[in-house]
Amino acid sequence: MVAISVPGPLRPLHPLHAILLAFPFPLFLGALLSDLAYRASFQVQWANFSSWLIAGGLLVGAFALLWALVNLIRSGTGRKRRPALYFIVLLAMWVLGFVNAFVHAKDAWATMPEGLFLSAITALLALVAAWIGYSGFRTREVARAVE
Repeated sequence: MVAISVPGPLRPLHPLHAILLAFPFPLFLGALLSDLAYRASFQVQWANFSSWLIAGGLLVGAFALLWALVNLIRSGTGRKRRPALYFIVLLAMWVLGFVNAFVHAKDAWATMPEGLFLSAITALLALVAAWIGYSGFRTREVARAVE
């Protein structure tokens, strides 16, 4: 008898992790849209909306990032590629969002165009992280072959 390790079925996210992962993309996308609205109208309140949406995305994103780190540590040595990619994308999203929060802490006029570009990149990274997270992770199964 021979034991063979084969990729198993996709394992979905834990329900609480899925809830945490659901927030960063809409919040960072809302920040991008409010940056676009500020660029079009120069109404200061749009820059304030962006700041608050970024802060919310960072808060919930930090918990999703922490959960991804725990999953990365708990995953086995042979199957760390996808959890590592997921963690790296979430980390990049959070770090760029943090830089974006500092940019948006300046005067509203001074946030353009850096804030707009950072909001777009952060929203894109949040989308990629959600895509990777919701598409599931492969588990390993051991298939037994009889000789």
